[in-house]
Amino acid sequence: MVKKEFKMLKKIQIYYYTFFVIALFCFTTITHSSENNTLISLGDKNSKVTIKVFSSLTCPHCAHFHSKIFKKLKKDFIETNVVRFEHHGFPLDLAALNAEKILGCLNNVEKKLVFLNELYEKQGVWAVGPDINSINLKLTKMAKNYGLNDDKVKNCLNDEGLEEEILNNRINAHKKYSIKSTPTIFINEKEYKGEHKYQDFKKAIEKFL
Repeated sequence: MVKKEFKMLKKIQIYYYTFFVIALFCFTTITHSSENNTLISLGDKNSKVTIKVFSSLTCPHCAHFHSKIFKKLKKDFIETNVVRFEHHGFPLDLAALNAEKILGCLNNVEKKLVFLNELYEKQGVWAVGPDINSINLKLTKMAKNYGLNDDKVKNCLNDEGLEEEILNNRINAHKKYSIKSTPTIFINEKEYKGEHKYQDFKKAIEKFL
């Protein structure tokens, strides 16, 4: 019982540390380039509609949106150059932050997208564990399928510059869009507040066409 309580305490401390780091950045003057190297975008830049999804990779609602809407959206609108899709990392905990960092270490857009799909599909497996180390091990195992060995993943997780970029993007997104929960979705800069059902989402897109 004592061992179990110790593990739980350690887990809580890790997550409190994450929120402390994020809060610290909020009260610090931020200097960064306008380029977002961790952004995952798919579709024509000149598309009539741009969809921005601000998501935490450990968020079940984000996984639901991605599985129920994104795949159909890709076929019907993205591949036909009507919609440009953007994944914006908005980590709500340390596990999501680490997953976002590994995602950011992939240079190939297609690999990033496939890994993003897998992170959502297997969220119930990798995003749970007694501590952050066990979660990192699961992420490392998954990342090997995308050309990242143990050393590369370790370097990625220890990359302070990448971590700062992700947290800066999160802070600036919160300031600009007043994001309070994930996923927060915008269609041509207008927040989508409808049901996370494809037909409802499709109708919202068609209003801009």
